[in-house]
Amino acid sequence: MSEKILEVRDLDVRFYTYAGVVKAVSKVSFDVYKGEVFSLVGETGCGKTMTSRALTRIIPPPGQVTGGKVIYYQNGKPIDLLQLDEEELNKIRGYEIAYIFQDPTASLDPLYTTGYQIAEGIVAHKDISLKEAWKQAINLLKIVLIPDPEARVKNYPHEMSGGMRQRVVISISLANNPKIIIADEPTTNVDVTIQAQLLNLLKELREKYNTTVILITHNMGVVAEMADRVAVMYAGKIVEVGSVFEIFKHPKHPYTQGLLKAVPNPLTRIDRLIHIPGTVPNLINPPPGCRFHPRCQYAMDICKKQEPPPIEVGENHIAYCWLYTKEKGG
Repeated sequence: MSEKILEVRDLDVRFYTYAGVVKAVSKVSFDVYKGEVFSLVGETGCGKTMTSRALTRIIPPPGQVTGGKVIYYQNGKPIDLLQLDEEELNKIRGYEIAYIFQDPTASLDPLYTTGYQIAEGIVAHKDISLKEAWKQAINLLKIVLIPDPEARVKNYPHEMSGGMRQRVVISISLANNPKIIIADEPTTNVDVTIQAQLLNLLKELREKYNTTVILITHNMGVVAEMADRVAVMYAGKIVEVGSVFEIFKHPKHPYTQGLLKAVPNPLTRIDRLIHIPGTVPNLINPPPGCRFHPRCQYAMDICKKQEPPPIEVGENHIAYCWLYTKEKGG
């Protein structure tokens, strides 16, 4: 393993609603290493996006980060991002840790040109003029392969295609050469051709700048192509963490196995895809013990009573599952 850049421990996020308290993220822990692509994967609503937003405390109301630590190694010095005040955290947000949000249309302000929106983030963190930042904005559009960038910086978001808007969002995230880019479903709103171009672009940028990428997705094909290590989430909890090879070739948690079986194989003829029975639990009243046990074919008595601990099931491979402990069936 290379140098650690982020350490998340027992992260909790709650949403206080009229219906009750939604336990969106519960006791989530993982490490991210410098220069790697670390992927959070799972079905819609499992807590991936809330986990990524909690890292720099940008949870929308009525949500709150209610516990845990997010240790960011700033030039080797550990800093708990959850303990910083807003002014200190704003020096890191968008500068050392940047986001590529899921919906580029919602991310960009329709009242300002794309060039201004890129330059604005540069001026906010660097002591340079808007004119100089504008030149950098043109260069950033070149880096993300937008044709005729000198003209495009004067365009408003509605004058660009979905793929171009997503590239603008990527250029904003790259504006200050961040140490970490958090990419939340960066290819969801674009067609397959643009998707491939965006993934290749992220690969090139990672190699060129040694940027660490935290990739949020439910697309297992994107995970297989991009990720070095993978954390699988279910109902607000991490259930398995390992290298992309281990997760795909030797999945251990029943939920991970179910996810992979639900992905069609173009080389194999099948009559019907295998699905995971049941539905995602209500996170206002999640099931006790392992949250996956109501849908798990291997569920035992202990699964219904106690949360499983992290179990080493291989080299740098962890599963939160009672199947791999001596206490199973207790």
